[in-house]
Amino acid sequence: MWYLCVFFHRLLDYRRAEVESLAEMLGFFPSLEWRLPENQHPDSPFHLVNLPSEDVARNIANRSILVKGIYELWGEGSSLEQLEESIKSYPEDRKLPYLTCETTFKVTVDSFGKAISFQEQNDRIKSLAYIPFKGRVNLKNPDINFWLMETDDYGAHNGLPPVVQRRIFFGRLVGGADRKLLPTYELKSRRYLGPTAMDAEVAFLMANQAQVMPGKLVYDPFVGTGSILVAAAHFGAMTMGADIDIRAVRDGRGPDCNVWSNFKQYGLPLPVALLRADNNLPPWRPGLKERLDHLLKIETTLFKHCTLPRCVKDMVLVLVSPIPSIKEDDMPGASASAWTVLHKVTGKRSETEEALRNRNHAGPKHLTCLAAFIIFDAIICDPPYGVRAGGRKSGGRKLLKGIVAPYTVPDDKRTGHIPSTAPYSLAECVHDLLDLAARMLVMGGRLVYFYPVLRENDVVENHFPEHPCFKLIASSEQILSSRYSRVLLTMVKTGSYTEKVAEAATIKHQEFKENYVKRLEDGNLHSSVFSPVHPQLGEETDSKSCKELKPKYRGKYV
Repeated sequence: MWYLCVFFHRLLDYRRAEVESLAEMLGFFPSLEWRLPENQHPDSPFHLVNLPSEDVARNIANRSILVKGIYELWGEGSSLEQLEESIKSYPEDRKLPYLTCETTFKVTVDSFGKAISFQEQNDRIKSLAYIPFKGRVNLKNPDINFWLMETDDYGAHNGLPPVVQRRIFFGRLVGGADRKLLPTYELKSRRYLGPTAMDAEVAFLMANQAQVMPGKLVYDPFVGTGSILVAAAHFGAMTMGADIDIRAVRDGRGPDCNVWSNFKQYGLPLPVALLRADNNLPPWRPGLKERLDHLLKIETTLFKHCTLPRCVKDMVLVLVSPIPSIKEDDMPGASASAWTVLHKVTGKRSETEEALRNRNHAGPKHLTCLAAFIIFDAIICDPPYGVRAGGRKSGGRKLLKGIVAPYTVPDDKRTGHIPSTAPYSLAECVHDLLDLAARMLVMGGRLVYFYPVLRENDVVENHFPEHPCFKLIASSEQILSSRYSRVLLTMVKTGSYTEKVAEAATIKHQEFKENYVKRLEDGNLHSSVFSPVHPQLGEETDSKSCKELKPKYRGKYV
């Protein structure tokens, strides 16, 4: 059935992609059909979408961040007379259940691009007298919400999408986004912030693109102050993060101002773990298949009576602390086990090893929660690309040049030691991220990350990093200036990771680096962003002439 989907006029490239991701998350796998209402600009907030049921439409709208509302469209027209004719032709069996005397209702008048006076709103409502409303009016908590919305050509200089002709819509509200969520999580009220903390609205959009839901394990390899993981935890996912700066993940600004305090502030489940880790030298041990097969033989007898959440079957946790009953010989190349992490996952921190063994509940016989690898459902991150913060990797200049030999930090100096780091190029960072995701994501898992692009003559490059294991399903541009954008890339894992795949990925990486990333590396992105906009105009360029260079319709700058 076709529904009217009304978006907020923000982040225009993200709107349809978010709805499509949520539809798939809710089990509606075919690609959605979209069409524009008559005489509407592609950037208009009014879109028609074909959805299988009202329940799917309601769930999408309620979870979405950019959907203002999804409506059962009763009628539309270019005038009130055409609207009346359209509403009268709508099937009676679809209208009558919502017009009975047992229901309460409210009619809201809204417009796009112009404020409507209270008197005009009343006139619009009175013009709907031909609809046989029999219920009682309830303005605070009605059973049924009806909306009358219109758009018109209110002037060419308002910065909104051009409108060819007036259009009026009337329909019943099915569901809408809870925008109260954003003031709750806004950055200005957060306890622990950094210079690159992700805006709450964008963090929730990234979580929706990654199809975050209860029971999934989400990983952020550039966790920083944890803004992305906070959004994932809000939607019920288990979270895990890493950062090369040990001060960010361990200390913060004190015991009550750190990544952990951000989760406590909103009453969210704490991350499973926060690691000091380098994306260039990830801590995950190789040889997943061999050790996993070996561990499955052990865990069938040891944990066959444990009842764990469904998601735990699909993830494998790093083994960091020993279990007395499992010896190092039983698991070559790995330390024994992670009871502390396992307790966090199961929510049974007080249970001992013996209690877990003796739980006599019916449960899966094969639990893959113990191994020397972690398998994630989604990886969501904002890699450092050198505008506000440059990327860093382990090593230091002297170590990488061979001036200083590799060394071991003495035990008495490890507590306050901060490892040395070296510059980390964008191309290398993205290649390592794709390699990490190819190895660590479950099949069908999603990698969602930002990638910077330069704009020339209002045109953006559309060549993005590729990997044989992934399929790019969405690219959503957020314009940050006239010459610089960041694109949110959503990729789905479609193939298994093998040595041949790794070699093919390296070849793709080299080709991409040579052809498309040269201008973004070695500080060129930074200089392109911060250099004068119109150097050819010289010092005589004043603010008035600069304003005249801006287009009348700002498009995706919102």
